[in-house]
Amino acid sequence: MAVLKNILPLHKKESVSRLQGTPHSNAHHHHRPQKAKSFMPNKWRNELVAAAAEFAGTFMFLFFAFGGTSVANTAATYSNRVTSGQDNNSITQAPDTSVLLYISLIFGFSLMVNVWVFFRVSGGLFNPAVTLGLWLIGAVPTIRACLCFVSQMLAGMAAAGVIQAIIPGPLNVSTTLGAGVSAARGVFLEMFLTSLLVFTIFMLAAEKHKATFLAPIFIGLALFVAEMVGVFFTGGSLNPARSFGPCVATHNFPGYHYIYWFGPLMGTLLAFGRYRIVQLVEYETVNPGQDFDDHEAALFNPPEDPEHAGQVERPNVAAHAMADAIRRTNSGLNENGQFGIDSMLESKDDEKSTPPRSPQKEQELLERTGHAPAANGERHECC
Repeated sequence: MAVLKNILPLHKKESVSRLQGTPHSNAHHHHRPQKAKSFMPNKWRNELVAAAAEFAGTFMFLFFAFGGTSVANTAATYSNRVTSGQDNNSITQAPDTSVLLYISLIFGFSLMVNVWVFFRVSGGLFNPAVTLGLWLIGAVPTIRACLCFVSQMLAGMAAAGVIQAIIPGPLNVSTTLGAGVSAARGVFLEMFLTSLLVFTIFMLAAEKHKATFLAPIFIGLALFVAEMVGVFFTGGSLNPARSFGPCVATHNFPGYHYIYWFGPLMGTLLAFGRYRIVQLVEYETVNPGQDFDDHEAALFNPPEDPEHAGQVERPNVAAHAMADAIRRTNSGLNENGQFGIDSMLESKDDEKSTPPRSPQKEQELLERTGHAPAANGERHECC
């Protein structure tokens, strides 16, 4: 069992005890101190923590976005006051690509940074439209979705109010329709822009894969791309909290404010429909193995025309390595040999006397250690 000792995963406490040569029962000084009993059930504590994180994250996202937009507005005003286009507390919607690029960049990068900071706490939603989408696909439970919605709306108002209080000049960050853009055009433009953002979140964050941890980068880039199109025509809202907050702070609601609610709502439903379609057709079978590493690709042998997603699931490299090691140990092939997926595990001469195990015991060992190969349609992903 000397070889298997280096392969089998050990519990953290157990491994510390073995490394120090002390039995597990005597390693109490390595245990974390037990926390005092919470004054509320864990479920509600977790929900409130998520809601607080959503408030903090949404506030930080919009604070820097509104602050950067104020910088762009000031630059546009000093450049050409006539064409700056800041009427009714609107953002700059003049045909000045440098100003529009600046606004798009600050929104995209602010979202990217803050989503990456908060996604392990609350998911980094920061948008009622995104919250609705994740609720529709079952990624966010109903109670948390409701609490996050309230937090996002309060954070939008707080961010606009703080920016108005600490930055000199009027708060010109409201979303308004550009010249020649009707409410009907605006609502459909907001729909398509929001659908890009929400569908990006579905495919890169909700659908787990090797690059899920990089999802915040591409979520921020998706908003950046959408803002590049939307800022000039509609102000580039994609987020009811982003449009509602400045209107409350400035006490100025345009008559078409409803498009910044209906547009993102329709965009979320459009993204949800597309997501359901790609799920129903089992998109994994179309272009399988695209994010596999070298080891997974070596073990991957799908049929030429896969019938269902189970035939192209990610190979469990650890399970194959463990099964290979046990097989070689039991068959006596470990004489000065090397085995495993990388041929990095050296066998020991004293293992030659180990009696062979039955296949049933091998399977038991694999199941106990969590390395059993996929069975009965169960998926094992190595992420």
